[in-house]
Parts: sequence; C-alpha cells; structure tokens
Amino acid sequence: MARGGINKAVVQTARLAILARGENPSIDAVRIEMGNTGSKTTIHRYLKELDESETRQTITQAPIDDELGELVARLSQRLKEKAQEPIDLALAQFEQQKAALLAQVETLEEAHTQLKQQFDIQAAALAEESAALQTASTSLQTEQTRNAGLSQACSDYELRLNDKDEQIRSLEEKHLHARDALEHYRTAIKEQREQEQRRHEGQLQQVQAELRQAQQSALVRQDEITQLHRDNERLLSEQRVTTKELNTLQEQARQDQALQLKLKEQLSQIDSERTLLQERLRVAVLDSQSRQASLLEYQQHNKALELDLVKAQASIEALRLAAVVATAPEAAEPT
Repeated sequence: MARGGINKAVVQTARLAILARGENPSIDAVRIEMGNTGSKTTIHRYLKELDESETRQTITQAPIDDELGELVARLSQRLKEKAQEPIDLALAQFEQQKAALLAQVETLEEAHTQLKQQFDIQAAALAEESAALQTASTSLQTEQTRNAGLSQACSDYELRLNDKDEQIRSLEEKHLHARDALEHYRTAIKEQREQEQRRHEGQLQQVQAELRQAQQSALVRQDEITQLHRDNERLLSEQRVTTKELNTLQEQARQDQALQLKLKEQLSQIDSERTLLQERLRVAVLDSQSRQASLLEYQQHNKALELDLVKAQASIEALRLAAVVATAPEAAEPT
C-alpha cells in the first residue's frame, strides 16, 4: 500500500516529465523527480502498471490514423533510443566500474587472504609467545619464591656464620691469653730453672771441691798412717831385736805411742770429717735429685699446657671447617 502523498497519478506525472526530457524513467529517476519521496517498491509497481496500460492502449487504438500512429511510433522509438543511450552509457560505465570494482575486490580478497594468513601466523606466534610468557611468568614466580627462600637461608647462614665467627674470635682470644700465659709460665720456669740450675751447679761444684779436698786430705793422712804403721813395725822389729835397748827406748816408745794415739785421733778426726763430707755429699745428691724431680714435674706441666694449646688450636680449626661447610650450599644452590 502506497504511503501518504504518493499515488499512481503522481508517479505517472513524474514519468511523463522524465520522458519529455528524453531520459529513462527509472525508479531512482522517478523518485528524484518526486522530491526523493515514496517507496521504491511502490514506485516500481506503479511504473509496471503504467507500462502495461500503455501497451494495452496501443493495442486498442489500432484504428487511429496511420500517419499519427507512425508519428507516435517514431516519436516513441526516438524517445526509447534517446532513453536507451544514457542507459547503455550508464551500463557501460557500470560494467567498467563493476570490472574495476571486481578487480579491486579480487585484489582486496587476495590482500585479505594474505592479511588473514599473516594474522593467523601472528596469532599463532602471539599464542606461542603468550604461552611462553605464561610459562616464563610461572617460572619467574617460582624463581622469586625460590629466591625468597634462598635469601632467607642466606640470612640464616649469615647469622650462623656470624655466631661461628664470634666463637672463633672468642677462642682465638682465649688461645692468645693461654699462649701468653704459657709463654709467661715458660719464661718464669726457664728463669727459675736456670737459677736453680746455676745454684745447684754452684753447690755441687762447691761440694765436689770440698770432697776432692777431703779426699786429698784423707789420702795424705792415709799415707801418713801407712808410714806410721811402717815405722811402728820397724820399731817393733827393732824392739824385738833390741830388747836390751827397750828400757832405754821406753821413753821413746811412750812418745811413739803418744804420737800413735795422736795420729789415731787425727785419723779418727779425718774419718769423722770424711763421714761428714759424705753425708753432705749425700744430702747434696738428694737435693739434686729433688730438684731434678721438680724439673721433671715442671716439664710434665709444660707438656700438659702444650697439649691444651694443641686441643684449642684443633677446636678452632674444626669451627673454621664447620663454617666453610655451612657456607658451601649457598654457592651451589643458585645453579
């Protein structure tokens, strides 16, 4: 049904005006002639009815004058020819434009195909990159978590290492104090031992000198006693031989006996002195042995201190080795 303001008469008027200008009364031309109003479907229907009506009128008007009919026919032919020329021209232009557009369409389709291929390739690459990025992101998160754990472990190792260093410094200080005390003790023991050795050597030399002097005195006294015994024997022999001279020699014998008693007293005194010197020598030997025992005790105590020093050094070395072993996994973990 036609819209308001458009009817068959209006379409017919527009059609005749177009034909009068020698133009083709197409649907668009008729619509433009009517001021761009009306539906193209309605205009097409009215144009079709008008063409059929003209055809029927031509058939029913056969009795019209032949000249008028010929004139109308020529006029109609001319109008059709004139109307067909722009149509043919428009069709030719349309075909050219159509061919150009088809060529452009083919070019665009080829370009679209290439672009689509490139898009598919880029999309696939983008998908791969996205997957790789997701994998890298997951790996990054894993590495960040692992790095956080490693950082905490490193902090713990550093704290433990600091504790070990503090223990090592404490042991080193104790070691230094012990070594200083040992050196001081060694120096004191050495000085005391040297003093005792010098004093002992002096006493021993003095005792040995006195002993040698006593031995020499004893030898002299022994020689004198031996000589006195010989003289006594000789006198006794002379007494036996010279009994007669005994009376005369009694005084001399008494003197000799007195001398002998004196010599015995001297011998007894020498024996007492020798005994005293031997006792002093024994005491000196015992004192020397006591000092040697003290020296041996000092040497054993010195060896004990040296053993303690070696143990302290071994403890320090063990702590250093433990610190090195504790820090070994921090170099191996990041790889």
